[in-house]
Amino acid sequence: MKRFWLHLAAVLAIALQSTQASDANLYIRVNQIGYRPGDTKIAMAFTTSPIESAFAIYAVGPADVVAKAAFGGKAAFIEGVTWGKWTKHAELDFSTFKKPGRYVLRIGEASSPVFAIDEKVYQPLPDELLEFMREQQCGYNPWLGKPCHTNDGRTAFGPLPYGTELDCTGGWHDAADLLKYLITSANATAQLLLTSEIDKVGTDRRAKSDGAGLKGAAYHKIFKDIATARGDAGSNGIPDVLDEGRWGLEWMLKLHPAPDALYHQVADDRDHCGPRLPYAEIADYGWGRGSNRVVYFADGQPQGLAKYKSAATGVANLAGRYAAAMALGQIAFKKIDPAFARKCLQAGIEVYALGRAKEGYQQGNSVLAPYRYEETTWADDMEWGAAALYRVTGEKHYLEEAKHYAQLAASESWMGQEQTRHYQYYPFMNTGHFMLYDLVDRETQSLLAQYYRDGIERCIRMGQKNPYRAGVPFIWCSNNLMVALVTQCLLYERMTGDMQYHAFMARQRDWLLGRNPWGTSMFTDIPDEGVYPHQPHLTTTWLTHRSVRGGLVDGPIYERIFKTQQGVSIRQPDPFADFQSELAVYHDDHGDYVSNEPTMDGTASAILMWALSN
Repeated sequence: MKRFWLHLAAVLAIALQSTQASDANLYIRVNQIGYRPGDTKIAMAFTTSPIESAFAIYAVGPADVVAKAAFGGKAAFIEGVTWGKWTKHAELDFSTFKKPGRYVLRIGEASSPVFAIDEKVYQPLPDELLEFMREQQCGYNPWLGKPCHTNDGRTAFGPLPYGTELDCTGGWHDAADLLKYLITSANATAQLLLTSEIDKVGTDRRAKSDGAGLKGAAYHKIFKDIATARGDAGSNGIPDVLDEGRWGLEWMLKLHPAPDALYHQVADDRDHCGPRLPYAEIADYGWGRGSNRVVYFADGQPQGLAKYKSAATGVANLAGRYAAAMALGQIAFKKIDPAFARKCLQAGIEVYALGRAKEGYQQGNSVLAPYRYEETTWADDMEWGAAALYRVTGEKHYLEEAKHYAQLAASESWMGQEQTRHYQYYPFMNTGHFMLYDLVDRETQSLLAQYYRDGIERCIRMGQKNPYRAGVPFIWCSNNLMVALVTQCLLYERMTGDMQYHAFMARQRDWLLGRNPWGTSMFTDIPDEGVYPHQPHLTTTWLTHRSVRGGLVDGPIYERIFKTQQGVSIRQPDPFADFQSELAVYHDDHGDYVSNEPTMDGTASAILMWALSN
């Protein structure tokens, strides 16, 4: 019943966004969290009728009393593109208005939701997203207060006999399902750890005299210490982002039990056998219901235990990300826990060598259906790993190898493509270029910056096809792509000092917080007062009737893709029905695992994005 009322509240909130203006068919979309004073601030108005040319900002006082207009501006009409039935769109730019406070925006008879202008408006977000990361923990789950999957696992492929027991407890559940992947977890771990070091890398220190480069802040200081090492409420004197990063590192160390061994996946889609809580496992992998789960060895070969086989040409995609995470772990923990830091570094060196020996990619594995992680890139990962290892070892061969892999990776990406295979270009941005930038000569720096520009400009061209200038293809996990695009823009600014893409970046970032056709945030339970996913496809919240804050849902998807997915269903009347289009649909419905399922790796990437935004 609680969930029903929460969903009803969301429906009412959507209806109220235009106040009494529903008859006029005019809507306003803003970043519901708000804006920093110096931010680009561009709201969106849309309707099927002509839009007035003038808009105004009004201060909201105590008890939400609206005072006189504080700012006025002119609408910029967008021609040549539509969204579903909505044929008239206009951008409402109030970037020059910088006075802190709480406001609403009005045009014609329509009003926006209340939003803030405040220098610290994004400050809580990284910690709030960590709440979802803790909810996804495996081995011990602090959100449930119970251990789970303590029998992980038994081996498949590799040098050990099939079914050999191997301790792979820990890590994170991937999404609503309970699988664990090195493919995604290594990236999540590395990006979490990068947040604490972001001010120390990526900016050309030699460029300060001519104004290039942006001085970093002490990003680790924005994170609180409100959780223990395993995620329970409390404190341990360590920022929570490092605790969560270590949770990933410790699991990854278990996947590398010997210098020449690496495992990459725990469980498979036999997990999809019905709703249950993680501590009440019912799946049977051949060793009994709720017992051991399979653990796949990374051998660089196509794998599959039944009809469906993954593609593979090597292990470098896994190895490069693994090495980057372990090198960052050495940096993060060298003073906190020197012995653990040394262990991380040694593992990173060993696994990187496995990638050198078997260049290529290893994909995820499935048994019951063809859906899997279909990554086909790997040079970007090896660049990231080599650059990170050079930082901690000073060994010149890592630097030369990083430069070699950088040119192999170049600007290869999903950026500018209408469609790709699932997670084909993963991670969704090449952090290696940023990690390498301040280590190389000016000529190489120029090349790395150009790679980032190429991707961003392809996305700008794609964004011209829709009124929101959303620069991503609406394939599965489009929100993850949006986070990657924002992050690439922010890292590019840090590297070069070039702000030419900043307004484009702001449109993408604001999309995630409500400047989109549906007027919803894409993070569960954020903001506190606003529209956000109330019915995510997440088994733990569904069964416990609790909500969890901070999970980034998959996001809008082409209608044609949505209609072809197996087992997807819309279980309640759709409050967003008026705002759907062939270009993309989004449903705040538990039955929609395509657009409304929170993902662990997308959320971890968004933590880095919000740290940069702070």
